[in-house]
Amino acid sequence: MQRMKLGRMLAVVACVALVTAACGGSSKNDSGSSSKTLAAAPGFDPVKTEIRLGVISPLSGPVAVIGKPLTAGNEVFFKKVNDKGGIGGKFKVVLDEQDSQYVPQNGVQTYNSIKGNVVMFAQLLGTPVTKAVLPLLKQDNIVAAPASLDADWVREPNLLPIGGPYQIQMINASDFLLNDDLSAFKGKKDTVFFSMIQDDAYGAAGQQGIDFAAKELGFTVKTTAKYASGNPDFTAQIQQLKGANCQVVFLVSTPSDTGKALGKAAQLTFTPQWMGQSPSYIGALATSPLKDYLTAHFMIVSEGTEWGDPTVPGMKTMTDDLAKYDPQQAPDYYFSFGYIEASSVAQVLEKAVSLGDLSRTGIRTAMDKIDKLTFDGLSGDYKYGPAKDREPPRQSSIFKINPSKPIGIEKVKINFTSDTAKKFTFA
Repeated sequence: MQRMKLGRMLAVVACVALVTAACGGSSKNDSGSSSKTLAAAPGFDPVKTEIRLGVISPLSGPVAVIGKPLTAGNEVFFKKVNDKGGIGGKFKVVLDEQDSQYVPQNGVQTYNSIKGNVVMFAQLLGTPVTKAVLPLLKQDNIVAAPASLDADWVREPNLLPIGGPYQIQMINASDFLLNDDLSAFKGKKDTVFFSMIQDDAYGAAGQQGIDFAAKELGFTVKTTAKYASGNPDFTAQIQQLKGANCQVVFLVSTPSDTGKALGKAAQLTFTPQWMGQSPSYIGALATSPLKDYLTAHFMIVSEGTEWGDPTVPGMKTMTDDLAKYDPQQAPDYYFSFGYIEASSVAQVLEKAVSLGDLSRTGIRTAMDKIDKLTFDGLSGDYKYGPAKDREPPRQSSIFKINPSKPIGIEKVKINFTSDTAKKFTFA
């Protein structure tokens, strides 16, 4: 009799164990991290509880004025994450930072040198560098977060884009110039518009938005002046624009070239309204000898709000984190993007941990299962899911130069979406 009772008890215990296993056997709910041990993967060591992320950025050369503060934004965000225990409360993040000098071939070389030791790339700065590395990301099934806003990234399953694309920026900027009460050019479709763009994929992205807006809004871009990144002398381009009586110039550049181009324009007394795509600006320009010229003639189209804006919850969080984790870093236009970018990466990694898989396939799956990426007002929400279903924010902000502001910019119109931008489709 005792043997029969013992047998029945063992059978019940076994049955309960089987049911528990079938239900997942986790002590956490579905929204939390699985209690099972995650398998090791390239860049993930479950014994050291360490996740390694790659960063490929221009840390030297003329575009380092973007790369360095942007990378500092990555660092501060992940310092906060690690201070709170890490991803999933237990996995610390380590950044492997490499210098591309904004040279596509350098980006490819540095990618190949570290790809086997990272779970993904938390930063890949520059449209030309991203285009060079993208075929390798696809080949290796690795995800990278581009520090670039080209609309081409929206449908790429191996990229983790954020923000309103460059094309959307220039569409909204065009609509602002022609339709907004705050613009001196409202309703003046006979305004002489020109564009001056970097002669590469980055410049082409901005020009695509300008051309789309021109067609939809009924204005004409008389011509496009092109130049190579790092161009030493803009005399020819400025003389071309001045000779054609240009009134508005859409500018697609990086800060070093912006300084040279606008310096030459000031020297030649060429005074149109400049409208710069977001990476054309850096705060140092507002304290340079060009500050008066910029204040009178330069605006930028970007996203988000002014540094320190108390109406944006994410701004207080970011500035508090900066003060705590990197007090030597001054307020910076590109620091903000790096901080937001790191937040997007962390959201994906948290999802991957909750799904129990930090492999390359696991990270791709996590991206597909995220409904949207959110940034507490620092950037527009980005609808995610599979790449074919993504929908980036279509909002932009217009800023003018004000040297008395922390990063030299003052909001003119914040986070608006034009009807023209709503018409743009992502191939």
